[in-house]
Amino acid sequence: MDVILPNKFFGTDGIRGRVGDDPITPEFFMRLGYSAGKVLISDGMYLTKDKRPAVLIGKDTRISGYMLESALEAGLSAAGVDVLLTGPMPTPGVAYLTRALRLQAGIVISASHNSFEDNGIKFFSSLGCKLSDKAEKSIEAGLSAPLISMSSSHLGKAKRVNDAPGRYIEFCKSTFPYHLDLHGMRIVVDCAHGATYDIAGYVLHELGADVVLIGAQPDGLNINQECGAMHSETIQQAVKKHKADIGIALDGDGDRLIMVDNKGRLYDGDQLVCIIAKHRQNKDSLNGGVVGTLMTNLAIENHFKKLGIPFVRAKVGDRYVLELLQKKGWELGGEGSGHIVCLDKHSTGDGIISALQVLHAMKDANRTLAELLRGVTLYPQQLINIKITERLDFLAIKSVKAAQIKAENDLGSQGRVLLRESGTELLVRVMVEGESKQKVKHWAKYIANILRKEINL
Repeated sequence: MDVILPNKFFGTDGIRGRVGDDPITPEFFMRLGYSAGKVLISDGMYLTKDKRPAVLIGKDTRISGYMLESALEAGLSAAGVDVLLTGPMPTPGVAYLTRALRLQAGIVISASHNSFEDNGIKFFSSLGCKLSDKAEKSIEAGLSAPLISMSSSHLGKAKRVNDAPGRYIEFCKSTFPYHLDLHGMRIVVDCAHGATYDIAGYVLHELGADVVLIGAQPDGLNINQECGAMHSETIQQAVKKHKADIGIALDGDGDRLIMVDNKGRLYDGDQLVCIIAKHRQNKDSLNGGVVGTLMTNLAIENHFKKLGIPFVRAKVGDRYVLELLQKKGWELGGEGSGHIVCLDKHSTGDGIISALQVLHAMKDANRTLAELLRGVTLYPQQLINIKITERLDFLAIKSVKAAQIKAENDLGSQGRVLLRESGTELLVRVMVEGESKQKVKHWAKYIANILRKEINL
């Protein structure tokens, strides 16, 4: 059996880190662009009239995007690849435009929900899906090769896609039923000062909603700062202040969603997926079942069992949700963090489109979020993040494994313990959930303390 070694740079969601620290530097991004370009050329797919592969580059609003975009463009051009630039564009918008424009790949410069000091990069295939592990490994393998520019006559060209926002706005609107509109709904939208700042409001307004836009004044430094999907208190307060019917909060690159009802109550990705699934089951349009992750609340899984909706868990990360959906031939999946995938609407997770699916369910049933989730009470979850200095096999530590078993025995069938490494940061995540909030807190703290002691923290 082949042994698959882990990527050196690519994590579960591309490459991410602190700007200025390796690998988030101009030199690395130029080499990355060059290596990616060489991989694309070797595929033999020449899609422009000049017989060169073409790549779309989008970014979020953080200030370092200008620097990294230029470096990436230079590397791709040196490899003989044409570049189309969108400027600020949500991650799912880049995925859509890559497919719609028949390009060979799409690239997003973003650190998603992280603060402005960080940045990163994600790649999409010609089909608007995350790159395969094989493609990522091919790109990594070429990073050490000498950067030898093509001759001047074979260099790639670059140009702006001036109508990119309008194209994506129309695509998002097309996923909402033509026989429905949002007239009579006041919606607060928090764009996290990110890539959706000039898009999300237009989508909802043109569908008839009375839109109150917040977090839509990016200055390069304020992305995700006390706003957006990572800071729910902001949208909760805004919904109450503006007496809105609903609140929608996105993250910096627009692929993550949380929602708030008119009472200021928060609904995470698990709950929103449940609403969409139940609506589709009622409409006889749920193709197969639902894919969650190892972090999906146990109450959601138990509710799906009662409804007869098949449910399976993937590894944490929207790419793994997507892979399992494709493997099973299903269409709906997501995770509590707010990544929701509706494959009948888009090839990747999309915060705006996911919000429209929830609004569709509300409009169809003439019910509030609370009414649509009646009978579903999430189990308490306790998540403790422990910083580490290097990757380690923590499950091989006998005392940690013993603590996990002890907790699982006490929680029984109505509880779970999950220990895993973050795919994007040097963290070990300890998650405990169960019916008893007191037990959940106790065991999470107990396991975390043992882990800290074992790794000398």
